[in-house]
Amino acid sequence: MEDHRSSGILLAVSSLPGPYGIGSLGGPARRFVDFLAEAGQHYWQILPLVPPGDGSSPYMSPSAFAGNPYLIDLDELEQQGLLEREEYASLPWGDDPERVDYQALYRLRLPVLRRACDRLLSRSPAAFDRFCLLHQAWLDDYALFMALKEQYGGAPWLEWPEDIRLRRPRAMARAKKELEDDIRFWQGVQYLFFGQWQEFKSYVNGKGISIVG
Repeated sequence: MEDHRSSGILLAVSSLPGPYGIGSLGGPARRFVDFLAEAGQHYWQILPLVPPGDGSSPYMSPSAFAGNPYLIDLDELEQQGLLEREEYASLPWGDDPERVDYQALYRLRLPVLRRACDRLLSRSPAAFDRFCLLHQAWLDDYALFMALKEQYGGAPWLEWPEDIRLRRPRAMARAKKELEDDIRFWQGVQYLFFGQWQEFKSYVNGKGISIVG
């Protein structure tokens, strides 16, 4: 009986070296995939790609479906015309490209992504509308939750006003109207993440490597 065996490696995407505070789905990740292919590896086991929660832990995420905004590659956004290089490359992301600097990410990443999403949404891309419709079952609530969390200074939802905590219809309708721009931003972030993720996964699979986990 012929024995077929394959091997691979476990590595979090965030652990890849990167100049902007964390590893991403861009060039460094593709170079790692090239290395795996050259080494004859067939599996890459990754850790969760969901947004980190309190303590920067992906195991305390606010969503089981959303992607981590920190993993969006900024250089690729520049190539898409969504960022100018000077808007992100010169920011103080940390002194060591091989270590994740969550404090820098917390301060800097979302303002940069807001610029990118402002440009994205100003173009009214049909692909974005299709994405929102396709993922409506989780995306609408996630985007509203994140907009509310930002409005209340990052406080746990148990500390939010009672009408919002209990999702009373009038309060929820008012919040959706008042936070419409912020909700669109969080939807835009997910559109950018999943666009990069799909392209990256196709690249990985094209090298004969399967992603696990």
